[in-house]
Amino acid sequence: MDANDVRRKWADRSGEFSPEYYAYYGPNETSESIRRVFEGSLDPSASILELGCGPGRHLSHLREHGFENLHGVDINPDCFEVMADAYPDLADCGTFHAAAIEEVVEEFSPGQFDAVYSIETLQHIHPDDAWVFEAVARSASDYVVTVENEGDRSVPPEDRGVNDEEYDFPLYYRDWAAVFEPFGFEQVACEHGDRDTLRVFRRTD
Repeated sequence: MDANDVRRKWADRSGEFSPEYYAYYGPNETSESIRRVFEGSLDPSASILELGCGPGRHLSHLREHGFENLHGVDINPDCFEVMADAYPDLADCGTFHAAAIEEVVEEFSPGQFDAVYSIETLQHIHPDDAWVFEAVARSASDYVVTVENEGDRSVPPEDRGVNDEEYDFPLYYRDWAAVFEPFGFEQVACEHGDRDTLRVFRRTD
């Protein structure tokens, strides 16, 4: 599956992992974890960008806890119709881009956002589009947070490769510290969950 195939899979997603699917389940433990990270490090007025925001269940949770300057990107345009129904206050106050990350990330100014985060989204970036990670890092003035499936932790990160059999789209296992630390960040927190690992990276330069 090439990079265009991956993007088409997500742009046209229905059923499981669709915008309706995520809106139905709403905020979850990951939403709470992201909120705790930001409550401990950012002011309520901080600008926060979610990559792969879907219909906004995580951003809505942040809004309900006082964060005001919220932004999102998602490749599936249906996300924002679902958001208008499920989270109308977020839809009214947030700033959103219906586009692939690869299409918009270079438009962001250096340090435009105080924090950028991804929940099970960057893990689907095709290796041909790995340049995106530097652009993501450049757009964050203070923090990058990843909550991604990193595969079997008993296997060295460089040997985990890609999972293209369990789902109908590939999942690329990456060492996120190795990805973001070369761009001026250091890892300051790490929490391993049953499926995903939350990592907090703080800018050092």
